[in-house]
This record gives sequence, structure tokens and C-alpha cells, in this order.
Amino acid sequence: MNIAGAVAFVTGTNRGIGAQLVKALKARGAAKIYAASRRGATTEAGVIPLTLDITKPDEVAAAAALAGDTTLLINNAGVNCNTPLLHPPSEQNARLEMEVNYFGTLAMCRAFAPLLGANGGGMIVNILSILSRITLPLMGSLCASKAAALSLTHGVRAQLAEQGTLVIAVMPGAVDTDMARDMPPPKMPPSEVANAVMDAIEARREEVYPGAMAQALAERLARDPKGIEQEFARYLPR
Repeated sequence: MNIAGAVAFVTGTNRGIGAQLVKALKARGAAKIYAASRRGATTEAGVIPLTLDITKPDEVAAAAALAGDTTLLINNAGVNCNTPLLHPPSEQNARLEMEVNYFGTLAMCRAFAPLLGANGGGMIVNILSILSRITLPLMGSLCASKAAALSLTHGVRAQLAEQGTLVIAVMPGAVDTDMARDMPPPKMPPSEVANAVMDAIEARREEVYPGAMAQALAERLARDPKGIEQEFARYLPR
């Protein structure tokens, strides 16, 4: 897929990776960019701002109705409560993460899949995390939601193959954003993730691991998944 001339719809664009995705799309010649966030504001000239909470079905439906010319959907909106699975006094954080990271992403895929098919196939890019493949107990509920979103990605990819829609999973390591504020360095800049996403789109790669951390973990998961599980198990909440 050529980014030049594409019509892109990006969620979670108010800061971090989302803001950098918009800049990268512009730099590579996207014809139109819908930049969606709960605030609905953008400082990028030539970008169409939209107010969108992906957990609200009416807002998702309205976004799809407005952006019927979309050829590239990038599901970037997400939330990280930075909490373990058992210690919070309630399940509220875990439910929020699942609602946004899984159900919200699913809602966007369901709403935009028919549009992409009608527009020639196009692509869906789901911004996940290397933690979709390995659990860090300090963020146990986030990891569960991202693992669910990775499984979702595999399923949607299979269902949309016949209409020519490629579905890409992006699984970076620690990124220097508010969501990863409790992660120790090193953290890669959001712009590096955005550029890796652009490269993956143009190369039609189904899975991409931006950054040295994610690439090293992916290689180790292929060799010794149990060893990494035991290593990460030491990072417990205090």
C-alpha cells in the first residue's frame, strides 16, 4: 500500500504515538487524515479533527459515516492504568482497559471494515504492545487487554483477507509516553514507532516490533517463552 494518496483515520491522536502517526502520514503524502481523539483537537494543518470515544457506539458509528472514504484505519487509542491484576480494590481498571483496548478496537474494526472493502481493501493497523505476548505483573490487566487485542487482530485478519484488507499488529517495547510513565528506561521516542508503522504499511508486513527491546523479546519468545515468563514474573507490585 502506498501511503501517498491514502485516506487515513487515526484514533488517539491528541498526544504520544497518535500525534506522531499524524505527522508521519503527512510526511509520506497521505491525501487526507482524520485525526480522532476524545478532545477532538489537533494542531496539524490540513488534518480533519474528530471527537471520538471508541467505547461509545454512537460516536463510532458517526465517525464511520463521516469518514466513508477511509482506506487506512490506524487503531491507536488505548489506556494503561499501570495496575496489577489482584491488588486494586476493585476490577474497575481491568474493565476499563478491556473496554478501550479490546472492545473499542473491535468496534472500530467492525464499523470500518465495510468501508475499507468498498474502497478497494485497504488496511487496518492495530497499535498493541510487546506486552500482548508476555505478561508484566506490574501491569497485569493491561497485558491481558493487549493479549486479547492481539487475538482480535488475528481473527479480523482472517475474516477480512477475502476482501483484500490487510491487518497489521504493531508491538513496540517501552515508549516514552504517559501510558508508560511507570516503565524504567530505556524508552523509545513515539516518532520511532510512527516511522516503523509507516514502513510496515508500505512493506505490507503483518507484524512489526518497533525498537530493539521489542525485537529482542520477540526473538527470545521464539526460543524460550517459559524463560521470559519466569524472568518477567520477578517484576511484582510492592
